[in-house]
Amino acid sequence: MDCPYCLEEVSEEALVCKNCTRDLYLFKPMMARVEELEKQIANTHKQEAYEERIEELELLLEEHEHRYAQRSLVKWVVDVALYLVAPLILLLLAHWLITVVYDTKMIYLRIISMALPLPFAFILFKYHAHKLLPWFFGVVFLAVASVIGMSWITSQVDHSPVWPQSAYEWKEVLEYSASIAFSFLTGMLLGGMVYKNKNLRRRSAMINPLIKTVSESLKGDGISLNVVHRSMKTLQEYGGTIVALGTTLASIYTGLKGVITGL
Repeated sequence: MDCPYCLEEVSEEALVCKNCTRDLYLFKPMMARVEELEKQIANTHKQEAYEERIEELELLLEEHEHRYAQRSLVKWVVDVALYLVAPLILLLLAHWLITVVYDTKMIYLRIISMALPLPFAFILFKYHAHKLLPWFFGVVFLAVASVIGMSWITSQVDHSPVWPQSAYEWKEVLEYSASIAFSFLTGMLLGGMVYKNKNLRRRSAMINPLIKTVSESLKGDGISLNVVHRSMKTLQEYGGTIVALGTTLASIYTGLKGVITGL
């Protein structure tokens, strides 16, 4: 069976392509059916039966593409609702409780705003690979909508303007939005690291025996592929950790800067 993404051969039981690490579970029923039809075509000698099989195969592919498009759309809507709309609602609820109901210190709201988006993004990227650009725009939407929504809630209580009225207020809005965005980005990075490490462990289970065999043959030259492999893996893991730590620090700095300086 060939992977529909990279066309590399994969085993019949595989759920993830070992070459491109893309999920195959949506394509496996269709691929199995296509393989069955191709076998039937290979055993067919009559031209009419051959053409009927081709038409059947084309209809099957069209039907599967239609279903896949519908599933993709539904999954996209569900992901947006769970990982963007839900944290947005929770952030607005936290703002309402802290500033309107209990009228307590703003530092509590800033801490919640930095902590709340991270687990949503982590869960989103932990189990599946996602394109970064659409979710980057999603991060911008979450950050801006949260801050503007909080401003609107405040305006309903004290009748203040929703939009910032000075350069200083715009600066505060941008810093607050950045802290929310960096929190979500940190979750994306951490979740992506977990997903990649899981796939690396899968691939290592297949590659390690080969590396061991080659290393044995190169021992006389003083070369160890195991050492090289471990070094590359360590660099990759630490590189992702450093970036995630950087976004976390940026979120904390932008989120608490205004509150701390105002104390």
